[in-house]
Amino acid sequence: MPDYNSEDDYESAPDAPSKSELKRRMTALQALGETLTGLSDKQLRKIPIDDQRLADAIQEARRINSNSARRRHLQFIGKLMRDIDSAPIADALAALDRERHQDTARFQGLEQLRDRLLAAGLPGIEEVVERWPDADRQHLRQLLLQEQRERQRDQAPAARRKLFRYLRELDESAAGEDDDSGAEEDSGAED
Repeated sequence: MPDYNSEDDYESAPDAPSKSELKRRMTALQALGETLTGLSDKQLRKIPIDDQRLADAIQEARRINSNSARRRHLQFIGKLMRDIDSAPIADALAALDRERHQDTARFQGLEQLRDRLLAAGLPGIEEVVERWPDADRQHLRQLLLQEQRERQRDQAPAARRKLFRYLRELDESAAGEDDDSGAEEDSGAED
């Protein structure tokens, strides 16, 4: 009687992945599922999850506090993910990651601009106005002078924070105008 579980039978299927490869795939799917459970609701809405059981399992995993129960539930999520095409989910997560890196780079760029503006003083306003022609010169001037007074008095850097917020508002409004030309027309009508 032949032994159907022998390695010869297993190796006779040329396209069959090895046990190690299967385990790596399952572990990757489980890790993908764990990443999904860590997303905010807003981020999760950007992920194309067509399987309602998977969506429900992800929501349930967020409510589990016990480590062992969470581990088992993540294994269950990995099992559910075997039945779906995970490539669109992985692509959407990669897009979220790229967006996060772009946001971080934009944030750091604004911090550097603020620091250059504070170091240059009033003449530094020209760099901001050159970048955003709609910037309020008077408001920038007031924030710079307020920051200088706070620094001289060893006060909390409130103006420094306000300046960063204002630069971020300018950047976001410029990005919104680039993304949506209709919004640009609407904002022009309000001014």
